[in-house]
Amino acid sequence: MNPTQTHRRAFVAGAAATLASTAMAKTAGKLNPARVIGANDRINVAVIGTGGRGFYVAERFRRYAEQVKPNACQIVGACDVYQKRVTLAKERFQCKGTLDYREILEDKEVDAVIVATPDHWHAQIALAAMDKGKDVYLEKPMCHTIEEVKALINTVRETGRVVQVGSQTTSGDQWWKARKAIADGMIGKMIMSQGSYHRNSVEGEWNWKIDPAAGPEGKGDDYLDWKMWLGKAPKRPYDADRFFRFRKYWDYSGGIATDLFFHVMAPFNICWGEPQYPQRVAASGGIYVFKDEREVPDTFHMIAEYPKGFSVVLSSSMANSEHIPGTVRGHEGTLVMVEHGRFEGFAPFITVKPEKRVINADYKAKFGEEPVKIEVENKDTMMAHIGNFLDCMRSRQKPTLDVETAARAQVVITMAVMSYRQGKVLYFDEKNFKVTDRPVRA
Repeated sequence: MNPTQTHRRAFVAGAAATLASTAMAKTAGKLNPARVIGANDRINVAVIGTGGRGFYVAERFRRYAEQVKPNACQIVGACDVYQKRVTLAKERFQCKGTLDYREILEDKEVDAVIVATPDHWHAQIALAAMDKGKDVYLEKPMCHTIEEVKALINTVRETGRVVQVGSQTTSGDQWWKARKAIADGMIGKMIMSQGSYHRNSVEGEWNWKIDPAAGPEGKGDDYLDWKMWLGKAPKRPYDADRFFRFRKYWDYSGGIATDLFFHVMAPFNICWGEPQYPQRVAASGGIYVFKDEREVPDTFHMIAEYPKGFSVVLSSSMANSEHIPGTVRGHEGTLVMVEHGRFEGFAPFITVKPEKRVINADYKAKFGEEPVKIEVENKDTMMAHIGNFLDCMRSRQKPTLDVETAARAQVVITMAVMSYRQGKVLYFDEKNFKVTDRPVRA
């Protein structure tokens, strides 16, 4: 067994007893085989976590099979710790339902799972699903800790499972057009990438509706398995705000960084051509407006520096909706990918603006010296992301947002959370895959 396998299995063993047993089975060579899916076979999908996001994603899978590629997939199972959500999903998708995700993973008819739980459960369920021979559509952020990032990478390598991380904006055409423009040399040496994710609404600050009757003492549809929901998080009495508004609390979320910056950092890692791990990360911000129970900031900024000599500057607030254009700056040109700044919004073109004072004759001959607009295809990125995942389940190819590309986004935003909470600059030791508070020697 190699060191990465040992590290991954040690992590899984520590996550839960069920995962420990599957790791032992794999050590003994007893891999859980998956059903071989033919080109015309309908893929059986189950959703784990049927809150607002999970229900929406499952609905889009169903719609894909009705409107885009008939009978491509079907929802055959639904799981949540809140019985009301299970009941609604069972009725909507005419499928089986359960309060325990392990029942979904034991079902040999299930080919893939959608993981749309709170963040602190993402990795544990995805790891267990892969060990059971399932492919995974894993909502962003793909996990909650740096250790989980490494565990997910190693498990995909070991099992050969397909994992599509659910930042659907990465299926947008602009990032791939930007990637080609950068690779072609249209901006020269890359210097800085800039972006933001701003919004200003009651829903945007994560104060979602609370069902007052729900709880561990609830009867029938009001029952909620609070102990299961907490999982590895610190034990505490039932708190409806923590359950229904989990993104406000560090135990279950990284706040702005992991909820919103993932949609910026994942596209950047596509644009750059070669996904990058950061070298140094610093973050700041605070709770400036929303003085409620929240622990996470309502305004947040991040600066990251990379070994190849460029940086990323991101800003966000839940209390102001004015964005910064999504931009990659180079020594010979600037690439504006989303003028309006909304990384999840459509932009009809990207623009390359040459740096007229420094470009040479070769650059002028190839690209000219005036701004160049490159048209972008308008498409439903959610449908494209789902279709890519289902196609890759059949071909066994890497999906659009594979686990290793997503890992580069996850590491930098998780480090930003750590930097903010610790109040210091942090460094990433890529060789040992760990965060330190001292510069890493080459």
